[in-house]
Amino acid sequence: MMSSISGNHKLVVHSLLQGMLMRSNWAEEPKSLSSSRRTSWEYLEERRIKDLVKKHSVFISYPIYLWTEKTTEKEISDEDDESKKEQEGDIEEVDEDKEKEKGKKKKIKDFSHEWQLINKQKPIWLRKPEEITKEEYATFYKSLTNDWDEHLAVKHFSVEGQLELKAILFVPKRAPFDLFGTRKKMNNIKLYVRRVFIMDNCEELIPEYLGFMKGVVDSDDLPLNISHEMLQRNKILMVIRKNLRTRRDYNKFYEAFSKNLKLGIHEDSQNRAKLADLLRYQSTKSGDELTSLKDYVTRMKEGQKDIYYITGESKKAVENSPFLERLKKKGYEVLFMVDAIDEYAIGQLKEYDGKKLVSVTKEGLKLDDENEEEKGRENSPLRAFARSSLETELRRL
Repeated sequence: MMSSISGNHKLVVHSLLQGMLMRSNWAEEPKSLSSSRRTSWEYLEERRIKDLVKKHSVFISYPIYLWTEKTTEKEISDEDDESKKEQEGDIEEVDEDKEKEKGKKKKIKDFSHEWQLINKQKPIWLRKPEEITKEEYATFYKSLTNDWDEHLAVKHFSVEGQLELKAILFVPKRAPFDLFGTRKKMNNIKLYVRRVFIMDNCEELIPEYLGFMKGVVDSDDLPLNISHEMLQRNKILMVIRKNLRTRRDYNKFYEAFSKNLKLGIHEDSQNRAKLADLLRYQSTKSGDELTSLKDYVTRMKEGQKDIYYITGESKKAVENSPFLERLKKKGYEVLFMVDAIDEYAIGQLKEYDGKKLVSVTKEGLKLDDENEEEKGRENSPLRAFARSSLETELRRL
């Protein structure tokens, strides 16, 4: 058996040493060993070997076999047991009580050994996206994340050039309960090099505010000091923008992860404009639907130069605000920003598509048409005559 496996270039993990150790004094008295020796002994356990292979080498191209022991129970009769003893030459005295018990069945343990393939899972990111079904993506996502629910969206892509890599990124349906916990967490992107797991805490793979995304990145020549630029973070942002195109799916995503996008507005100046396209708010004209800044701009009144918004604790609180009355009468749309993080995000964004973001609660707020009316009054013939007369009198003095 060993020769056939070696001949096929298969990697083999042989656990016969485990059995030898278990029969030795070292295995029988592990408490007397140093902690380092007990840890070494642990790595010969079948369960431990399987865990290590599953974590680091489950996707490598060479099959890995483990010599495993199986225990099964089978029933035999006393007569079978007696015949076996007779064959072995055992002699014992006849006992009348035992003779009466003959014919009854009893269970014994039977031990067998076999080679077990322990890296059956294949790296689906090496296949072409068009060859992979939705069910295969769902199965891979669940095995990767231990999530009981399916993913909301997936992006399967490759990057070519100075650095070549393949990746699959998933957007989950729900945000984890500790998404914004104070405890520092590992991100959910697993880094592989030639299908061998390297780490899942590489901070350079993805910005912190996109830490809700899950997936794998694999490369044959990926350096350990990979930078944001080499990974082309913009592709990660495109996952959200290009693959959540239906309103139903995007609303689900936004409900779960809007705070992450707003945190990105605050922290990621390089991609701030792209993230702004993903923001959604309710407004005085959107009803219960969410609207984007881009859609707001298309509905702006002729001559309107600014985007108006109001902040508050809830939609109910802001839509009854007296600050809205003047803008409603003049037909201006006002965005409702009711997340605590909104003020920080807007403070960094400041403008969108060349339009300033202006709070309607700002002291001394003047609307665009009011500014035009004031300019019109300043340019009236009477004002012009009065100004001219005053300038003439000043020159005489």
